[in-house]
Amino acid sequence: MTPTLVRRHLPHAARAPHADLCARARDWSEIQERMLAPVYEAVYERLEVGSATRLLGLGCGSGLALLLAASRGATVTGVESAEPERLALARDRLLPPAGERRKPSATRLTDGGEDGITVAESGDPPYNLITAFQPIGCTAGDADGLSTLLESAAPLAERGAAVVLVGWGPPERCTASAVLRVATKLAEPLRSTGSWRPALRDDLEEVAQRAGLRPDGSGRVACPFGYADAESAVRGLLSTGLFDAAVSATDLAQVDKEVTEALQPYVRPDGTVWMPNVFRYLIARTP
Repeated sequence: MTPTLVRRHLPHAARAPHADLCARARDWSEIQERMLAPVYEAVYERLEVGSATRLLGLGCGSGLALLLAASRGATVTGVESAEPERLALARDRLLPPAGERRKPSATRLTDGGEDGITVAESGDPPYNLITAFQPIGCTAGDADGLSTLLESAAPLAERGAAVVLVGWGPPERCTASAVLRVATKLAEPLRSTGSWRPALRDDLEEVAQRAGLRPDGSGRVACPFGYADAESAVRGLLSTGLFDAAVSATDLAQVDKEVTEALQPYVRPDGTVWMPNVFRYLIARTP
């Protein structure tokens, strides 16, 4: 297979100033990332991911989705250019320690470089599954560039390969929407890219069609956000980056206070936090 460049991942809003980015990446990995595991598992079950699967994960984060696919026998490649701290954690999870004597891992992880990356080497079979599991349809501009990214990745895949996109469900099915509105309120007057907006019914289909992909089925998955306590909930939610504009416009203490207040309706008598949500996935096919 001829090496092909996949352009860098989606642009993100500037990350919160003075944030401990390594700590935030750990919060994502240890608290928040697992909230989307039901989506990963539902997709893998539907597509029968196994030893015959060659998966390219775009925006792979700290690698939980790749790890779950690899546990099913899949060969996985991950690309994460927006969050280098998450990529470092993915390497810890998925790659053998440097110098350890054992069979080299077939897993590849990369940050994409400045101008794009080679994720397939000469002679490799094409990918038969591409995933973009970072949910869209939550903030204005969060799908910007995704169609272009998918167009760049499609030549690495075989004809008719599955491409999976994920989006937030309707606000009335996502209790997290009430908390995410805090980010928009605090980010005024900087409201633009990164401000909260309700998910639209055809968000995923529009991205797929712009990328020249053919929609081929979809599904909805319950993904409740459950936390040990309100402090863990705040840390998990802030680790998503969705509150960075609010932190820039105010300060971390103010965001922490208002998110904590917004969480109160979802705190149970034992102190745990439970926020039912629904996410949607779309399966599309390469030309």
